[in-house]
Amino acid sequence: MKIDHIYQLFEQSSGVCTDTRSLDENQLFFALKGPSFNGDDFALKAIKNGALYAIVSEHCKEKNDKIIPVSDPLKTLQDLAKFHRDRLEIPVIGLTGSNGKTTTKELINAVLSSEYKTLCTQGNLNNHIGVPLTLLGLQPSHEIAIIEMGANHQGEIAELCRIANPNLGLITNFGKAHLEGFGTIEGVIKGKSELYEHLIHVGGVIFFNEEDSIQKEKLATYDNRSSYGLVEEADTYLELLQTAPTLTLKWENLELSSSLFGEYNALNIAAALAIASFFEVDPTSVQQSINNYQAKQMRSEVRTINGKQLFLDAYNANPSSLKVSLETFKSLNWENTALVIGDMFELGEEAEKEHRAIVDLIIALGFDEVYLVGKHFQQTNHPFKGFETTTDLLENFPESLRDKNIYLKASRSMTLEKVLDKL
Repeated sequence: MKIDHIYQLFEQSSGVCTDTRSLDENQLFFALKGPSFNGDDFALKAIKNGALYAIVSEHCKEKNDKIIPVSDPLKTLQDLAKFHRDRLEIPVIGLTGSNGKTTTKELINAVLSSEYKTLCTQGNLNNHIGVPLTLLGLQPSHEIAIIEMGANHQGEIAELCRIANPNLGLITNFGKAHLEGFGTIEGVIKGKSELYEHLIHVGGVIFFNEEDSIQKEKLATYDNRSSYGLVEEADTYLELLQTAPTLTLKWENLELSSSLFGEYNALNIAAALAIASFFEVDPTSVQQSINNYQAKQMRSEVRTINGKQLFLDAYNANPSSLKVSLETFKSLNWENTALVIGDMFELGEEAEKEHRAIVDLIIALGFDEVYLVGKHFQQTNHPFKGFETTTDLLENFPESLRDKNIYLKASRSMTLEKVLDKL
């Protein structure tokens, strides 16, 4: 079945779904295949639960008038999203980067949604499935879409750009993330820069960090660009007044008081302000949006538990983000602290070196009470208390942690946030 015919079905539906457990009545069910499941097996269940139609593979054995076989349900989902996006002539902001892209996305949405109806990537739906699902949520009433794009190998950002077709965008930074897939930092730069290549091809607007020499070099001959940063040369200049315990900033004679902290978050805010300026959002609305923004989803959150402070940054970790996060935590000058840090993943051959570098940084910063969790850290011969797994830590939980102000960070699959239940 051709994509325009499937689009007609989509227009009749209440949306799309890939999981029968969250299926709403009258949705199109796309039978995707994963490493441990085959969506084809759930096609009849989807129909029984109220799906308008089920889009399945040609190999599906189930037969029903509402079951539609296609050569590749995932490719069909992606093509449907592209078809839908291209019918709606609205600004689409694409953003990627090694660190800070989700916080930056949320900040952009905060400032733009004060005056526009926006569609924004929810949670971490930033991959080859999440981006199409987000785009298919676009309604004619939406005025701007903000699409986060994640990648762990070259070619992925280019494919997401093909689907989302952004006409504005930014790269937060290039860091040591997903080295197992990208190979080297040069591979990261090349992969993330696929967003630049797309935007230059379509003549889109590129926002960039004035202080990032790599970004400046790549955009040196491109005119449709706008810079942001903490230096006066930037088109959108943000004066940094205070970084800890929280950020205080000055922009266009307005003082911004953010609950965020650290210079890296000041740059994330600057990116949001650059885009707000482009869309001519009233500065006082921007000020209020930034002042009211609260970190969430375990990204640089500060929580209070039983009278103690918790620096919760356990959503993910890579060498670049962990380094700047540790330095920021040190600058807060909290007393009576302890670090609980888990392994960083997807580093390939660089894993041992990068974990050793973090141990050296912890020692250099002068932290005393440190608990390192995971097999990679245990291979560094570090001088701190170590645990092979998060389960090991929980089963042998140090009582002294209950009386500490704690820093918590690790890669997502370490599920280090389970420590919270012990505090």
